[in-house]
Amino acid sequence: MQTVVHTAKLLRNEKEVPKSIAHIIIEIVEYVPHSIARKTIIENENNSLTAVSFDEGEIFCEKTTEYDTYIQVIDGNADLTMGKKDIKLKLGESIIIPENTLFCFIANEPFKVTITIIKNSI
Repeated sequence: MQTVVHTAKLLRNEKEVPKSIAHIIIEIVEYVPHSIARKTIIENENNSLTAVSFDEGEIFCEKTTEYDTYIQVIDGNADLTMGKKDIKLKLGESIIIPENTLFCFIANEPFKVTITIIKNSI
């Protein structure tokens, strides 16, 4: 039976998370003071899955999403403005941001999310 390896050890010199090795999702990306940090989990020409950490006070705003974007909170609580709606996402909750939608993350506390972008329909 495979043992879960602490993810920080796996990622030191990796562009993506190694395949076929169990990992701990919240360890994929670390908190960085006064920053937003991201780590690609897996990416190809059609889709991407990224882990992102937001330190308290950080703001990340996009003009609009080009594709449907799935957000899942993996640590803390996330404040999201989507269109004209303010949404508070708690640990374990998720939401789909529809393509061509303006969105913004505001880190009133540190939090981590995974972001999945689907460029082509399944």
